[in-house]
Amino acid sequence: MITRRDILVKAANFCAYQERTHAEVRERLQKWEVWGDEAEEIIAYLIEDNFLNEERFAKIFAGSKFRVKQWGRLKIKYELKARKLSEYCIKVGMAEIDDEDYINTLQEILEKKKHELRTEKQPLILKQKLARYAIGKGFETDLVWEMIGKIVPKK
Repeated sequence: MITRRDILVKAANFCAYQERTHAEVRERLQKWEVWGDEAEEIIAYLIEDNFLNEERFAKIFAGSKFRVKQWGRLKIKYELKARKLSEYCIKVGMAEIDDEDYINTLQEILEKKKHELRTEKQPLILKQKLARYAIGKGFETDLVWEMIGKIVPKK
């Protein structure tokens, strides 16, 4: 029989391993057959002892997905919503992305993709492929087309 203390230790270790959302912890507690008030008490304990902090999760998630995977704001925001974070936490996480870095990253990924597509001779097809790639990474459509206009010469 697993005691409440054992569950608390397991939950704390689960949160200490990497940042988690309340929904992820609730899901894990259900796998351990902990429901209702008991699960909520454990989550409250984890929040009080700072094992669980959705603001911190949002900041780390948004910052790392942008810097490491070079995701755009739309994709990051979508993922944060899918993880059931509040609008406030999403806003806090999105604030981690500096506007200048964002524009520079978009330009870098488009330049790199343009280099990969250097055999493409038709400018319209090149522009389409670049746009599809950047929009797929979650960058805003208007921003993508504006940047493509700057990096692909008009012929």
